Amino acid sequence: MQTGRATVLVEPNRIETWNVPIVDPEPGGALVRLVVGGVCGSDVHLLSGEAGVMPFPIILGHEGIGRIEKLGGIDKDYAGVPVKPGDLVYWSPIAACHRCYSCNVLDETPCDNSRFFEDAKKPNWGSYADFAWLPNGLAFFKLPDGSDPLAVAALGCALPTVLRGFDRCGPVRVGETVVVQGAGPVGLSAVLVAAQAGARDVIVVDGVDQRLDVARSLGATATISLKDNPEERRRKIYDLTGPAGPTLVVEAAGVLPAFPEGVDLTGIHGRYIILGLWGAIGTQPISPRDMTTKNLTIAGATFPKPKHYYLAMHLAAQLQEKVPLAGLVSHRFAIEDAPKALEAVRKGQVVKAVIDPELAPA
Repeated sequence: MQTGRATVLVEPNRIETWNVPIVDPEPGGALVRLVVGGVCGSDVHLLSGEAGVMPFPIILGHEGIGRIEKLGGIDKDYAGVPVKPGDLVYWSPIAACHRCYSCNVLDETPCDNSRFFEDAKKPNWGSYADFAWLPNGLAFFKLPDGSDPLAVAALGCALPTVLRGFDRCGPVRVGETVVVQGAGPVGLSAVLVAAQAGARDVIVVDGVDQRLDVARSLGATATISLKDNPEERRRKIYDLTGPAGPTLVVEAAGVLPAFPEGVDLTGIHGRYIILGLWGAIGTQPISPRDMTTKNLTIAGATFPKPKHYYLAMHLAAQLQEKVPLAGLVSHRFAIEDAPKALEAVRKGQVVKAVIDPELAPA
């Protein structure tokens, strides 16, 4: 039987490269050869165990672009676009059941029976691999003609997450003053969307100068370093926005102390949207009085719907000539070097790292 390589998280902090069977698609599914698999900060939390217990062993990777090898008796993607072997596709990594209350009444993700990971011994859609097996019901979309796979992969699941957040918690309005905590992929996606939506100010807070430079290239109007203390950061932000403060703050830092600081930064009648604190389990103190006296709205969002992946793909393709999206992919790693990729992401040494199956291990 033909096999392909895959990065398997056997248990927390134990990664192995396995040779796994390459299986024909089921009816309604697809088999794709990976072109690029994005390395997400959530994968770091999975590796460390911070994100909770997973159904080990699992193949890592939930961001993927691949070329269709075989189709399971279908000839269209999940937007009704004709597809054939050789076409590039991008997929939503959540296999929903389409037969539950969340799917059909609430129209929300994740559904009551969502499958995020499959046992590594079974056909699998993890993207740190040579091949991904997309089951029936897992939405995939053909890349628009002429689109650069790296431009779509650069913001991975982060851009769909941001689109989901603004869809659920309210869009960026023209003329808003926006603060983004963190300039990783989620933060950079928030910058991109806010700038394209017509925000007056897009202020980004991060501790890595390179990432702040990238934020400016995507539309940030000002950047503030984490090297400043919280009081100084707040002063600088309010000097820029005026005494009413930011109308919208986006948490994209993924670290717990960002939460109380974000509540404090949000201006009167403002919104605070939590997007990055999916994997950091824990609590932080805030003053409920701040929420009432400032008339704050605090909301969170996660698990983008298939439509958010579709919209993100088209937005990236539309902007790839205007905004240096493909250039955000700063590091590529072989499948066997996935531990190095995860460590580089953990240390904040990359803008965006990807797994490239064509690379030989370092």
